[in-house]
Amino acid sequence: MGLAVVASSKSWPGSGLKTINAIIADDEPLARERVRSVLADEPDVAVVAECADGAQALRETQRLRPDLLFLDVQMPRLTGFEVLEGLSPGPLPVVIFTTAHDEHAIRAFEVNALDYLLKPFTETRFKMALQRARARLEESARPGDSRLKSLLRELHSPAGGLGRIMVRSAERILFLKPEEIARVEAAGNYVILHSGREQHILRDTLAALESRLQAAGFMRISRSVLVNLACIREIQPVGAGRYVLLLKDGTRLDMTCGLNELQARLGGL
Repeated sequence: MGLAVVASSKSWPGSGLKTINAIIADDEPLARERVRSVLADEPDVAVVAECADGAQALRETQRLRPDLLFLDVQMPRLTGFEVLEGLSPGPLPVVIFTTAHDEHAIRAFEVNALDYLLKPFTETRFKMALQRARARLEESARPGDSRLKSLLRELHSPAGGLGRIMVRSAERILFLKPEEIARVEAAGNYVILHSGREQHILRDTLAALESRLQAAGFMRISRSVLVNLACIREIQPVGAGRYVLLLKDGTRLDMTCGLNELQARLGGL
């Protein structure tokens, strides 16, 4: 994940394409077949091994030293992360996780992970990840294990910092930096994140987002709205003791919090 090696110098006869040796590690036979079937259309990728558990994946990765590793997270005997931890020093593969579990993704991407495919992924999404792997292999002359160590520290860190907000859709996982979010609105059991012209729905509570984003300059201005204070352009009075906020994008928001509290927070930025 975010790790690079030099692609194999072997070529397909007459093609001039460098062969990327790949290992598929997943305990589900249908999942391995899915990856293998998509790779069948990629003449520059050769599947050199398939592994049904983590111990086998570790052993084969050590033995074959592939360029690319498609790795499940939850496998018998060793997890995907334990496989990475167990690798001895030496050339490390580009790692693409193929998993139904998204709980580790946000910390992985915080340290520039290559890709994290959520099952069931589309062929288009898979090939996007594969193209990124090709680019990574081409741009990196030699591997280094510092990124792997950094990744594993982040994955097992109890804190992990503020980080980014992960929004999952059918086609992708999107990571929003706090400064990219103008406001958050409650919507039943969900919240709506407003980022530029886009809206992203997240299954979470406004209270949870308030706790997470307060240190990044967000404030709850009403029962249902959390606002990025850096996005406020004006405070406008609209009646006796009542105010609205005008954001830089033109949005007007009713405000029920105290004016003094808001001014104190704005003055502290």
